[in-house]
Amino acid sequence: MKKRAAITRPVPAEMNAMAIDKFGPPSVLTPHTVPVPRPGPAEVLIALDAAGVGIWDAKIRDGSWAEGDVKFPLIMGTDGAGVIVEAGERVRRLAIGDRVWGYAFGSRKGGFYAEYVAVDADKVAPVPSHLTMLEAGAGAVTGLTALQGVVDHLDVRRGETVLIFGASGAVGTLAVQFAAHYRRARVIAVASGSKARVLLAKLGAEAVVDGRARGARDQIEEAAPDGLDAILALAGSAVLNACVGMLKRGGRVAYPNGVEPEPRKRPRVRKIGYDAEVNSAALNRLGRAAEAIRLTVPIAVSYALAQAAKAHARVEHGHLVGRVVLRIR
Repeated sequence: MKKRAAITRPVPAEMNAMAIDKFGPPSVLTPHTVPVPRPGPAEVLIALDAAGVGIWDAKIRDGSWAEGDVKFPLIMGTDGAGVIVEAGERVRRLAIGDRVWGYAFGSRKGGFYAEYVAVDADKVAPVPSHLTMLEAGAGAVTGLTALQGVVDHLDVRRGETVLIFGASGAVGTLAVQFAAHYRRARVIAVASGSKARVLLAKLGAEAVVDGRARGARDQIEEAAPDGLDAILALAGSAVLNACVGMLKRGGRVAYPNGVEPEPRKRPRVRKIGYDAEVNSAALNRLGRAAEAIRLTVPIAVSYALAQAAKAHARVEHGHLVGRVVLRIR
């Protein structure tokens, strides 16, 4: 494996990490000094620059999504970006010094809220050249969720009218771009707040409707007088269920598993729940799509690694435009 000495970093024996020793509120996230994990034969060790923070992280932290026997301390974090500093002997397509982003749920060697993370090389890919490392740290799992929702599950086509509900969040801001610029669809975005309205219009939404305003459904009908072809539901509400009734015969509604309440089932409408799938092919496709449209990854707020508890509290508070990110280097 070729070594790019100019941008490699010396690997210490120990590292700083944010971990939990028990399930609970954000305050259970505390600083830990732990050994740097060692990569296995098919893994890479990444010196992290940034890690994303999502509502699913909070559900892991409070025990809602606990699976099997959890070993404490548990280093949090499912995705992020950094530079490869070590690689196992079976790793071929990645090199030491590569800028990469990755997504790994439930890794036994610890998560991304740390200075280093050891990850299966199949869950890592090169960062799109136009993104900063902070943006890349925010964009891996949200980008996969957005792209797969728009392309794989909704199969959005040029000229179709697509409603993206909950469009101002970490996934929604990316989905608007993939639908509008990658698939050339008409996008109606549902979000609240003037900041969200301005950003979503800039990202490609043809119309932006405040889903909490009186008459929201009427505004959506006005923006889509011929009905909707597809809906990507990233939040649930009575307004969303009313919009499902606006889908044309054979319309589609997709939503990431965990959205509550789920969209109601309607006759002659396909309802699709999904989880983001991660592997090298999916991440490489995401990278190509991101570069093709010069994807923007909006960051709502960033915190230092040691402020992970504050980051979780902010995520749980909601009303974010973009994603919360931890700055690690």
